Amino acid sequence: MSSLGLRLVFAGTPEFSAPCLEACRASGAEVVAVYTQPDRPAGRGRKLTPSPVKQAALTAGIAVEQPESLKSAEAQQRLADLRPDLLVVVAYGLILPRKVLAIPRLGCWNVHASLLPRWRGAAPIQRAILAGDAESGVDLMQMEAGLDTGPVMLQRRTPIRPDDTGGSLHDRLSALGAEVLAEGLRRTLAGETLAATPQSDEGVTYAHKLDKAEAQLDLSRPAIELERQVRAFDPWPVAEGEIAGESLRIWAAQAIALDHPARPGELLAAGRDGIDLACGSGALRVTAVQRAGGRRIGAIDYLNARPELRRHP
Repeated sequence: MSSLGLRLVFAGTPEFSAPCLEACRASGAEVVAVYTQPDRPAGRGRKLTPSPVKQAALTAGIAVEQPESLKSAEAQQRLADLRPDLLVVVAYGLILPRKVLAIPRLGCWNVHASLLPRWRGAAPIQRAILAGDAESGVDLMQMEAGLDTGPVMLQRRTPIRPDDTGGSLHDRLSALGAEVLAEGLRRTLAGETLAATPQSDEGVTYAHKLDKAEAQLDLSRPAIELERQVRAFDPWPVAEGEIAGESLRIWAAQAIALDHPARPGELLAAGRDGIDLACGSGALRVTAVQRAGGRRIGAIDYLNARPELRRHP
């Protein structure tokens, strides 16, 4: 198939999707339109703000469509009028009805940030860190009606590093997603039909959407679980905890293997290395915090503001 014969529509919304849009443009396929969610209020002024994908599309001179839903006959006809051979979906955020999936001649592809069938759903990056998974990855999947249930055509894997945050793993998987999509497009444009492997019925887990209420640290839990929580929730929603009576956002922390008789939450030590809090097992060494109305600071700067804590053993 020549590039002139491949009409492609891209659907995506957040920063994660932008490299995949660039991969579509660089492939030689004709990107005839970009679908993205309607502009949303953002920032302190709650000003209507275009999505990162919309901004990238406008910069590239690509037509942008922003329907509230794809369920109406009108929205579906609008997509059909574009005569797409392929619809590429990357973190779009809207459900695609069966009628939409049937419009493109080659169907719909999805780039998903997990090793399916593990972590189907909305928040696979953070859920993998929270669970202590040793690796993650991206799948290029042929979409079907179920939630991330389609057969997988291509996959890339990456270890989850001990210091990975939700942000760092997000960025790495975003780049891998663009790579796997670029390969799929290159092979398709060369005339190859990608083999799609059905997902296993075993090992299915769901990555439910993050809830801000999950950000609260429960220090009666093991320190290693709390460390993962802090890492997974950086940059959003950011873990929250209490140090000597003050509620703080906890930006960075590490689990310390330490036997102690202290109650959960009790201050064990505070100094240049950080602030050690007793947990259900082990201790959590907090190294970066944010006070209400303040900015992110290191533990040493926080202790400078609360010198009374330094006297603690």
